[in-house]
Amino acid sequence: MTDLDTLAALGWAPDFLRQLTLEELSVLTPCRVAAVHRDRVSALCPGGPVSLHPPADLTTGDIAVGDWALCLGNQLVRLLTRRTLLARRAAGTGVQRQLIAANVDSLFIVSSCNADFNPARLERYLALARAANVAPVIVLSRADLSAAPDHWQDRAAAVDRRVPVVMVDARAPGTALADWCGRGQTVALLGSSGVGKTTLANALTGGTAATGEIREDDAKGRHTTTERQLRAMAAGGWLIDTPGMRALRLSDAAEGIATTFDEIETLAQSCRFGDCSHDPEPGCAVQAAIAAGTLDPARLERWHKLQREDRHNSETLAEAHARDRAFGKMVRTVMRDKTKRRGG
Repeated sequence: MTDLDTLAALGWAPDFLRQLTLEELSVLTPCRVAAVHRDRVSALCPGGPVSLHPPADLTTGDIAVGDWALCLGNQLVRLLTRRTLLARRAAGTGVQRQLIAANVDSLFIVSSCNADFNPARLERYLALARAANVAPVIVLSRADLSAAPDHWQDRAAAVDRRVPVVMVDARAPGTALADWCGRGQTVALLGSSGVGKTTLANALTGGTAATGEIREDDAKGRHTTTERQLRAMAAGGWLIDTPGMRALRLSDAAEGIATTFDEIETLAQSCRFGDCSHDPEPGCAVQAAIAAGTLDPARLERWHKLQREDRHNSETLAEAHARDRAFGKMVRTVMRDKTKRRGG
């Protein structure tokens, strides 16, 4: 297998080749980030796995599993522009943006056929995927344990009729997910703890990562995946498994939210007033649809909630970045002035 064949098998595409100069092509080696550690990254190159140190202008927090990069020996030289990026506002009180996975083609949104099933959570994941231009697929696990699998299939399909819904026994999915797992394709797994992501990942990759039990009282489980890794799938593609997320806070996801709730967005264009808040007010097409029974008021409230959250988080992140830029500019000015005084 040639280097080009190896790169294609890793997910390499013409988009990345066009970013390289002739000099870089002759000196540097393309590689794909397989895991991100505290002070280094593990990557896959045509010659095999390597451990790389990031350049001085990058921290490991700036690097995502799935990133393409150029390296020289054990030094990561630079990242290539991503085709797609899944990211969220970091958990806790910080304002950082946490990178989930890069250069992903499809997102498997995993939910169980039990009390864990949550339409609002599925809408949130769909908005995340669409904001990143990643194709979403809803995967319903534990279908083999359900007495009424068709019930869960119908509920998942009702969340968004445009999104494929696949029901699987996570231990043996067979070819149900094969369309998204072929050679060179990259899939990310997202879902709350205990929905069967690790079991499904093991089945798709032939791995043996430990899985956790499900609590009977609330159908939830424990975290078993503790870090993101790029893993080869038996069908030829690549899988990025992720730890279960207790909170997925959206930011910079306005387009993804609009696409996920496109029927409300379309209705809003017919409201009498351009700044209609869609509360009971004259000429509101959204409220008219609720009155006619064609729009669920709970879905409208979830749309409002995601919009408010995304707007707040996006503004907060933008303000934090502006403060960082201003602080950096101030430091550079002070250092420049000190240098001039010493020179004088």
